[in-house]
Amino acid sequence: MKKLASITLVLFCFLVVTKRASAQDYKTAVGGKFGAFENGISVKYFMDKGTALEGVLGFRSRGAVFTGLYELHQQAFNVPLLNFYYGAGAHIGAIGKGEFRRFGDDRYYDSSHLLLGADAVLGLEYKFPDAPIAVSLDLNPRLELATGPFFDVAPGLGIKYTF
Repeated sequence: MKKLASITLVLFCFLVVTKRASAQDYKTAVGGKFGAFENGISVKYFMDKGTALEGVLGFRSRGAVFTGLYELHQQAFNVPLLNFYYGAGAHIGAIGKGEFRRFGDDRYYDSSHLLLGADAVLGLEYKFPDAPIAVSLDLNPRLELATGPFFDVAPGLGIKYTF
């Protein structure tokens, strides 16, 4: 937990230090999101230069989860096309019966369960200058309410086609 707090503090400091700039070089992106708990399809849409909506349909063993995020983007480290982003949202989904592993806490569910909770995101995204490709790396802290309550943090890697 101390590592998570340290990482969050460092990312927040970068947020404060970096200047607000033209945060993105595309309007819409579609691609894959690969995480610790789910892998799936991601769609990101910029409403303006620094504000985006992202939806992720993630698939996991015996289940699926939809996550919706509201994100704020800004240029990171004064590097063109490298953006820092953060935001919040929620998830809803379902898992079937079986054994599920989480960091330090394995559980067995003898029936299907609803997944419902609150999400956050902190990450970096790089848009390649001469290709319609963006790559992101982020942390997704989330609070599961329906089968919990419990808190976890899932790292994620995104690869998207931009247009």
